Amino acid sequence: MKAPSDAIRGVKSKKLEGKTIVLGVTGSIAAVETIKLARELIRHGAKVVTVMSRNACSIIHPNALEFATGEKPVVELSGKAEHVLYCGVGGEADLLLIAPATANTISKIALGIDDTAVTTFATTAIGSKMPIVIVPAMHYSMYENKFVMGNVEKCRKNGIAFVEPKIEEGKAKIAENDEIVEMVIRTLGKKDFEGKKVLVVGGGTSEFIDNVRIITNLSSGKMALALSKAAYERGADVEIWHSHNVVPPAYAKARKFVTSRDIINLIENESTKFDYVINCAAISDFIPEKKEGKISSGKPLDLHLLPAERINPMLKKIGKVVVGFKLESDEKYVKDRAVERMNKDGIDFIVANTTDTIGSDTMKAWIIGSEGNAAEVKGTKEEVAEKIFDFIS
Repeated sequence: MKAPSDAIRGVKSKKLEGKTIVLGVTGSIAAVETIKLARELIRHGAKVVTVMSRNACSIIHPNALEFATGEKPVVELSGKAEHVLYCGVGGEADLLLIAPATANTISKIALGIDDTAVTTFATTAIGSKMPIVIVPAMHYSMYENKFVMGNVEKCRKNGIAFVEPKIEEGKAKIAENDEIVEMVIRTLGKKDFEGKKVLVVGGGTSEFIDNVRIITNLSSGKMALALSKAAYERGADVEIWHSHNVVPPAYAKARKFVTSRDIINLIENESTKFDYVINCAAISDFIPEKKEGKISSGKPLDLHLLPAERINPMLKKIGKVVVGFKLESDEKYVKDRAVERMNKDGIDFIVANTTDTIGSDTMKAWIIGSEGNAAEVKGTKEEVAEKIFDFIS
């Protein structure tokens, strides 16, 4: 008989397929969140085995995590030597994820103390050089304790990754599940963009008619988010420049723009040389002659539009490799016009797509290189983003 967890395995992606994650749960009230976290890891294909401290068992019952994962939690070590079975050299696990991690547990790991099942797993994983991700959760005053912070830094220096807590209501709360899962995928991913700086520009610009009215381009920002996610999962340091309707991910440095002039100002003031700049933003091709104040309503209004400055050529100042997007309404002409635009802008790659993709979760596109190489891709925007990185790498 299959466990209930098998019904959801891989329903979101196969990014963790074939991977075994040991989820260490310690005695923070945030332990109640681990049922959802475990199931989210499973939705991306992982097998999840939980190990719990005794204090964790007083907050959440082991039966709940057994239901969530389909695996009986390790509450105390037995003659099976579970810590070695999973986290020893050649062990069955691929990563140890400790979420939530208390100040007590973090400090014990940093000092090599293993008096709980979770800390023994950690000691073993460190010795076998297994990847470890720690997700702190505690009161803010505990998180700010200089000795605790010193132990966090000691863990970092020894290769342990951390997912930063949310600081609110006087607490260092456990990070959102999506952010934790992204760190797990990044840690176990192909890492072909590790050490690379990637900038994604996405969303639509808004150009002012007067002090209260704008003209804008339709853009959901979904492609920008998909590209940021793909770059992060493959090891890149990610920055995103975005419009007001795009909520940037916690793992990316973010800067906001409204007008195309804002983007130009960001470029002119940028000191970083990015390895890759990908511009999928819906930037206005026309700028209204702005009227100061508020134009009176109730009468016909004629707008005088001026051509906007081209952004892609400017991006070469801050990007070693620049990727643009070209949107057309007719598939018949989209590739030829994309090549023409790429050559005029002097950029390295261009992604051609049609207006059918606006607001959609799926798309068809053509990735074209300056040397004439091209690939047709289709799928969800996340799948297309992956293929774009495959192509430009």
